[in-house]
Parts: sequence; structure tokens; C-alpha cells
Amino acid sequence: MEIPLRAALIAWLAASPVLAPLLNSVTEEAPARTALPWLALSASAAIDWSTKTERGAEIRVALELHCRGDQPDASADLVNAIDARVLSLPRGQTGFAVISMQFLRSRAEQRTPATRAILLEYRIRTLSA
Repeated sequence: MEIPLRAALIAWLAASPVLAPLLNSVTEEAPARTALPWLALSASAAIDWSTKTERGAEIRVALELHCRGDQPDASADLVNAIDARVLSLPRGQTGFAVISMQFLRSRAEQRTPATRAILLEYRIRTLSA
């Protein structure tokens, strides 16, 4: 379920009417040549979360936002919009259902004087449909 979830999440984020005009790319891994800001699903890991009767997985995903900004809060609105979109992923997906989603942690760092990287991590529990 990890790979279908990755694909569904990228498509869901890319289709956002709020995020589309704010991001130059929503992709899996870092884009080869894209101007800032861009968002990538940089990593995921899955463990078994099955029940006695259904296959399940707990999938942790990490999204990485790269953007510009001199001030620590320069990307706060964009990060909030990404978080809201992730947490609104439709529960019914092809081949699996999202049972629960939880924000786990974030990390922000200034890379150069005018660029920033923000990592957002989530736990998503799924069951086979």
C-alpha cells in the first residue's frame, strides 16, 4: 500500500487549487530542474498494521518543501496550506482505505541566506479495500 499511497498523495497535492499557483512542482523526490518553491515526497517507510481479517500498513511519509525567504516565518502560510491538504486526503482510495492520518513532526532549516527547507512528516494508517 505504500507505493499506491505515495502516488495518491502526490496527485492529491498537485491537484490542489490552493497549492498549484504557489508551487512550481509537486513531485516524488527532488525535481531535476525546477525553480523554488517546490514540494517533494522525499521518503516513506511502511510497517505491518494488519488486523485478523484485513491487510493493513502504517506508512510514514516525509514531504520536503524548498522555498525562498529571509524571515523564519516566510513560508508559514504555505506550510499550513500543505498540512491542510495532506490531512484532507480522501479516505477512500483505489485498493486501500485511509483509516487515520496524523502529523508527526516538522523540521525547518535555512540552507543559504535566502533559501529554506521544511520537512513535514506524517503517519498514515491504511487497510486494503
